Amino acid sequence: MSQKTRRLTAALAVTTALVIGASACGGTTKSDSNKEDAKSAAAGKADPNAKTKKGLTVAFLPKQVNNPYFTTSDNGGKKAVQELGSTYKEVGTSSGTDTSGQVSYVNTLTQQQADAIAVSAQDPGALCTALKQAMKNGVSIVTYDSDTKVDCRNVFVSQASAEDLGRTQVQEMAKQIGGKGEIAILSAAQTATNQNTWIKYMKDELKKPEYKDIKLVTTAYGDDDAQKSFQQTQGLLQEHPKIKGIISPTTVGIKAAAQYLSGSKYKGKVKLTGLGTPNDMRAYVKNGTVEAFELWDPAKLGALAAHTAVALESGQITGKEGEKFTAGDMGEYTIEKDGVVTLGKPTVFDKKNIDDYKF
Repeated sequence: MSQKTRRLTAALAVTTALVIGASACGGTTKSDSNKEDAKSAAAGKADPNAKTKKGLTVAFLPKQVNNPYFTTSDNGGKKAVQELGSTYKEVGTSSGTDTSGQVSYVNTLTQQQADAIAVSAQDPGALCTALKQAMKNGVSIVTYDSDTKVDCRNVFVSQASAEDLGRTQVQEMAKQIGGKGEIAILSAAQTATNQNTWIKYMKDELKKPEYKDIKLVTTAYGDDDAQKSFQQTQGLLQEHPKIKGIISPTTVGIKAAAQYLSGSKYKGKVKLTGLGTPNDMRAYVKNGTVEAFELWDPAKLGALAAHTAVALESGQITGKEGEKFTAGDMGEYTIEKDGVVTLGKPTVFDKKNIDDYKF
């Protein structure tokens, strides 16, 4: 056993018992010099002209594996990692609310000396202890899609401006219901950072005078589970029969809600918008259940997370505001306040353009 391995084993002794069962994560070991270089880069000043490192191990830990959205996103990350000359791996839980499972995977990846971890956090604080231990051991931490607390990662790769996403969903709903009526929100997990941030901006948008005739009656949580989201949609309409529209800022939720509405008396009467993928929503747009919804390209989000992770490991960025790096053919990106890099503006999908997108 090397001195490096002994140090890592000692540091993780408290949590080792939690992760023995997570044997699905295959491991590779990087040299001490690589890890020490990563530590030095993270602690020092960025060198945008530094050579891009190859032979890294970049692990993706999505909020939920086998979720079509994250499958698309992580496949984008896989392609980028491999094009950059490094090794990609994906691990994760089948539940979108298994925070202890995510913690176990972070600890396992740290033990296995992954160079970088890209994680979509189920909870903003639950992963912090594990992520801080990983960073202490030289692992670059990128959050994507759903963030942790700022000091628990190096960079957060945001889908789009959180404020834009929250406000535009309300604007789209207001347009569809004619600026009047009761609406509800169908979210994912109650602890999901991204969902709660968007909902905060939705509520703030609704305070504007132009929405005085729109009333948000409740927020329901489907936990990114298709059956539960379907049942929550049914429950919303039974408990609030005057509802004119539902906003679901989650790809699982909006698809489940559309499925329920399309086979019910509410089809075409109760409007539905939010965040969905064109492949999931195409049939519901074409049959009149849904008028319009929005999203970013999840494959590009995963690719940007991969480029960010490799740029961190290469010392091209450290996560400080104002740093710039190039993400392949997607172009140049700038680190914003609190270590955030934003993919770009969301796209609105409707009957006119939905067939132009295949994801």
